[in-house]
Amino acid sequence: MALVTRRPVWQRRNIRFRHPAQVISIGFGTAIVVGTALLSLPGATRSGQRAPLVDALFTATSAVCVTGLVTVDTGSYWSSFGQVVVLLLIQAGGLGIMTVATLFTVLVSRRLGLRARFLAQAETKSPDLTDLRGLVRRIVLFSLVSEAVVAVVLALRFATAYGEAAGPAIYHGAFHAVSAFNNAGFSTNADSLVGYVTDPWINLVITGAVILGGLGFPVVFELARCWRRPATWSVMTRLTVALTVTLLVLGTAVLTVTEFSNPDTLGPLSGPEKLLAGFFASAMTRTAGFNSLDIGAMRPESLLASDVLMFIGGGSAGTAGGIKVTTFGLLAFVLWSEMRGESHVNVGRRRIPPSNQRQALAVALLSVGAVVAATFTLVVITHHSLERSLFEVVSAFATVGLSTGITGSLPPQADLLLIVLMFAGRIGPLTLASALALRDRTRRFELPEERTIVG
Repeated sequence: MALVTRRPVWQRRNIRFRHPAQVISIGFGTAIVVGTALLSLPGATRSGQRAPLVDALFTATSAVCVTGLVTVDTGSYWSSFGQVVVLLLIQAGGLGIMTVATLFTVLVSRRLGLRARFLAQAETKSPDLTDLRGLVRRIVLFSLVSEAVVAVVLALRFATAYGEAAGPAIYHGAFHAVSAFNNAGFSTNADSLVGYVTDPWINLVITGAVILGGLGFPVVFELARCWRRPATWSVMTRLTVALTVTLLVLGTAVLTVTEFSNPDTLGPLSGPEKLLAGFFASAMTRTAGFNSLDIGAMRPESLLASDVLMFIGGGSAGTAGGIKVTTFGLLAFVLWSEMRGESHVNVGRRRIPPSNQRQALAVALLSVGAVVAATFTLVVITHHSLERSLFEVVSAFATVGLSTGITGSLPPQADLLLIVLMFAGRIGPLTLASALALRDRTRRFELPEERTIVG
């Protein structure tokens, strides 16, 4: 009789942390810790004094999670060193810790092990492991080239139209380019982009960078290959493109109409300027975080519409947050199929597997639960109105970065709540849940089926 040897307990426990979701969570957490330590240095602030731990932690989390919420003004509070740290954290968070780690693995060893491939696949949402090394290279190259192009255009605009010297114009252009492409929303200006509300160059270039980064790398690469053959697009690309365009148009219409006569937002602008500002506001609610209008002066109906747009977010595998347009689209098709009495959920000529449907439902329900619980907690802690608390919570969880102006005045316990929300929103509810799970469980039997009354 053969003896069965059991591995030591420490080895069995170590295996639990090899799940890609767990390693990705640890990677983002490590980046936040490093960023907090760097921002806590005296040289990171303009005053030369150490930043409070909560402010350093909040800023580092917001940067790594590409959110954009701030407790202190980025341009006036942090020194040049501190701002560069923030910029590097945004870049690392946008590309993904695992993508960056994979790139360095390729450059150093020229080889990529199976485990590293699975980790990078989980971060980049790539369905294929055959050429993951090439995929990571294309992602990094595409990101850097896109940011460079946007930086050049913005720098030229800042220098020619606003009289900035070459050095500051290049710096501001690069900072906003990286922040825009990664959907971070950080700005070196105290009022974000309010001073450029009527400038189509600044608005449209930044919007283009936000949309490009928020579509997701798989979608961008597929569009580059097959943009002339929409019939060959994957379900993910179809949902992402269709819903992105639809939400941009609807968001522009709703926000422009609701704020059209508001004297504190769109009221003083001309017709074309109102449309430009409405379009910019609609695009930024898709998790970018820049604002060219005073968010705190918006009407309640505009804030509610923004809540919905922020919660849906952008494309999967991109720099955007929210539950993602693919999740929202899949749930819409599930609802449509159920209303028509169909046994399968079809998108175009493709059938969506039940596992995808369950995943979309789990992400949506976990996200709704997190937003409701956090909003209740924030209202209790701060006594701010429900609409402002809800806006702040959705903005943090969807990694948007827009605020009605209450972020800087929140107590430390509320800041910690938003930090948890930003981290959970960037990692993803389902990824975070699986990272905390000890192991995957496979049911080896089926229970008897019994229907219950629904509704």
